[in-house]
Amino acid sequence: MTTQQPLAVGLLGAGRMGSFHAETLAHRLPGVRLVAIADPTPGAARSLGDRLGCATAYTDIGELLADPHIDAVVIATPARTHADLVEAAAKAGKAVYCEKPMAVTLAEADRAIAVAADAGVPLQVGFNRRYDAGFRAAHEKIVASAIGTPQLLRSLTRDPALADPARIPPWTIFLETLIHDFDVLRHLNPGAEPVEVFAMADALIRPDFKDRGLLDTAVVTVRFDNGALATAEASFQAVYGYDVRAEVLGSAGMLTMGDVRRTHLTAYGPDGVAAECVTYDQHLFHDAYVAELADFTDSVRTERTPSATGEDARAALAIALAAIQSVTTGGPVRVDKLQDL
Repeated sequence: MTTQQPLAVGLLGAGRMGSFHAETLAHRLPGVRLVAIADPTPGAARSLGDRLGCATAYTDIGELLADPHIDAVVIATPARTHADLVEAAAKAGKAVYCEKPMAVTLAEADRAIAVAADAGVPLQVGFNRRYDAGFRAAHEKIVASAIGTPQLLRSLTRDPALADPARIPPWTIFLETLIHDFDVLRHLNPGAEPVEVFAMADALIRPDFKDRGLLDTAVVTVRFDNGALATAEASFQAVYGYDVRAEVLGSAGMLTMGDVRRTHLTAYGPDGVAAECVTYDQHLFHDAYVAELADFTDSVRTERTPSATGEDARAALAIALAAIQSVTTGGPVRVDKLQDL
């Protein structure tokens, strides 16, 4: 493939995140064409395609993957379908971008990585925080030893509201929410890997759903092999907004990332000090979502390794599974003795 040829990309999944990625592929990336959309929900792919000027829509994902004119696919389907679709796309010879989590078991992750490697296609996973300007700058400073050796790390995710708890599969808080934080902790502690995990979780927002498997609040501690200690926390309901932050304390300084404020404007009045807060992930990480697909499509055209790989996805998943096992057993879990789901 020459760099002059537009990269033909197909989208799998026309839901909330898929729609954003479709807009990016259709309008925000020079040299990229959104050529087909597939979604098993009747009318979903066609409706999104009509809005974006994409003429080809499928309800059968297999038909899209069989199209020889498609160079790469973006997977934005429900989490539990990801691993199988990564394998199917790789076997079809397509470069693969997959939303997190890439898999929900280590066996699935290993198969997906192996199939992509055997097919010789790039595999990138949607850890968008790596592409946020603040998080990216922090990583660069840490790599350059600007704050010395990382010693204490913290990452948090707080969603603005818990809508329908009945629709949340068990262990979602670890596999789909904190999976971002686990990747952040590894990314901001370069070269180190987790060795032990301890987690606590409960249904504090909707305790009436705890007996159905809901956990809506969690704190996880992680010990790394370079001695660094880290915490990750998540809540499904922070009434003030969508709150994503991180902090790294090193031997020679500290870095903080993230800001819940919508703008730099702060209002001072008779009722006190106030600032508008971000309430939606696509607002807070708009540029990062675009940048990760720009990086993916560029890696396909230049035949370089993506920045967030299947191996990165597996490593974050191992922390998530260790956290699940820790909640189940009530004790710390060695990552090297992890039992897969």
